[in-house]
Amino acid sequence: MIFNLSKDSSLNDTYKLMAQTILPRPIAWVVTEDNRIVNIAPFSYFIGLSSNPATVLISVGKKSDGTPKDTLYNIRKNQKCTICMVEEKDLDMMHFSSKELNSNISEAELFNIKTKQLIDDYPPIIDGVVSAYFCDFNQEINLGGDTTPIILNVKEIFVDDKAIVNKDKLTISFKPVARIGKSYAFLSKDITPPKIP
Repeated sequence: MIFNLSKDSSLNDTYKLMAQTILPRPIAWVVTEDNRIVNIAPFSYFIGLSSNPATVLISVGKKSDGTPKDTLYNIRKNQKCTICMVEEKDLDMMHFSSKELNSNISEAELFNIKTKQLIDDYPPIIDGVVSAYFCDFNQEINLGGDTTPIILNVKEIFVDDKAIVNKDKLTISFKPVARIGKSYAFLSKDITPPKIP
């Protein structure tokens, strides 16, 4: 079956098609701040763009009333965010933080998500995460739709010492969670590819 996106598909249908065929999708657990209110929200339209320069992209939708989500508003205003990587142990807290709240309510306080300040100029990390990226705003892309892709420059990366299994080769091991359609999946099983003849 061919879906012609300019003719047959509603916005919701397009999302369903993409979300269930681009698999798995990593989750950016984004921490922003404004007026001392810590905002935490997960985004599964997230990808690394480049390692030189180190850049990532997150795509942020709108609130149900059509206004910008707090993450987008805060990044536009303060030009910074912290992206935490989600592990299996974080799944419940990450899922709770996806709830749409008023901008003056902090997910950290409402859901008792502990945070820790690592770098003064950036929002805190979520306490206990294995890795986090400290990012500066680079640019947003106007696609003319309901989502806004944001390109972020990665300035510093935190990795928990316990996750570095080989310091010489900088080998990192953790138990990530990804989005599979509307569900989540644990991705901790390693598969060794066959040797190329």
